[in-house]
Amino acid sequence: MLKRLVVTGYKQHELGIFDEKNPGIRFIKKALENRFRALLDEGLEWILLSGQLGVETWAAEVVLNMREEFPELKYAVLTPFLEQEKRWNETKQEQYRIILSKADFHRSLTSKPYEAPWQFIEKNKFFLRNSDGILIVYDEETDGSPKFIKKEADRYAETTDYQVLTITGDDLRVVTEEEQMNEWDS
Repeated sequence: MLKRLVVTGYKQHELGIFDEKNPGIRFIKKALENRFRALLDEGLEWILLSGQLGVETWAAEVVLNMREEFPELKYAVLTPFLEQEKRWNETKQEQYRIILSKADFHRSLTSKPYEAPWQFIEKNKFFLRNSDGILIVYDEETDGSPKFIKKEADRYAETTDYQVLTITGDDLRVVTEEEQMNEWDS
């Protein structure tokens, strides 16, 4: 049973998204919501995030929007190091602070600011050990940072009862088409 789900994927700049008004965000959020709804029927309780900009912050926003209908759905933000948001612009920092303030649980996995890539590696190991599955917005045809955790998750799933789920570019195209059809129908 999938009770604790890690959600990750592309950072917004990897998708060419540089502001929150980009229409693509809506479709990514809808794809996440659809997947969360299906998993809630199967017992999903927690969404685990590291709080990086892009898919992870959008996933937190989706959970917040779903809370009225699904008050049992919780999310945790477990950052790989302290002050992750330190170099972000003020708008992104404010959005991040809101997500942290509304999280059901928040903590940094290391007690120091960024030092080296080992902190990301340790974060990935922690997430895999402390969850039942992972949902990655990632398409093998579009390179990006999610490939590292996808590779680790696939390897981990070979020897454990662990689910690796993806939302691919094709999945996003289907959601986009469905949403556009719904707009035309209304």
